[in-house]
Amino acid sequence: SYELAFRMQSTVPQVMDIADEPNHIKEMYGVGNGRTSNFGAQCLMARRLVEAGVRFIQVTTNGWDSHNNLKQRVPQLCEGIDQPIAGLIADLKNRGMFEDTLIVWSGEFGRTPAEQSNFNGRRHNNRGFTAWMAGAGVKGGVRYGATDPLGWAAVENAVDVHDLHATVLHAMGLDHERLTYRYAGRDFRLTDVYGNVKHDMFA
Repeated sequence: SYELAFRMQSTVPQVMDIADEPNHIKEMYGVGNGRTSNFGAQCLMARRLVEAGVRFIQVTTNGWDSHNNLKQRVPQLCEGIDQPIAGLIADLKNRGMFEDTLIVWSGEFGRTPAEQSNFNGRRHNNRGFTAWMAGAGVKGGVRYGATDPLGWAAVENAVDVHDLHATVLHAMGLDHERLTYRYAGRDFRLTDVYGNVKHDMFA
């Protein structure tokens, strides 16, 4: 355990240093380009971590809790993430790693169709919102499920969080039902003994 911890810690500085990346790769991710630079650097580091064999990587950006200034803020946020995400996907494809890497993009909840804060914001909504996945055999260009006409709640092929977790684990080669263990008289697993893999999402 000590040896593994040492090797992990001693490798991190080299993996996280993007200075030696060619300029055309940095430009593809938007590194050094104002609004895209921070998130682009994170996405580029994520690709380097994938190359190093890291199994789970989280890249984050904040500011989406748009109860106010939604009309101004969301376009700015989208401008900051679109190019880096496209760069990550293209880079993974060019390096032959896309089919072995699952990308999941999601927040923890969506937004209501009803306005708040003087018509310039939205409330939280856990009944219907979007997450998307790419790579790892996920069908490209396919929408799975739909909300009602107002965008208030999922009404077609609804995927709850346990389903999403089960599906992600399936893409990683893990059967979530086999991870069940019994403790204090009840069964536990990563999907809390719920969840169904959504096989239709895969090619």
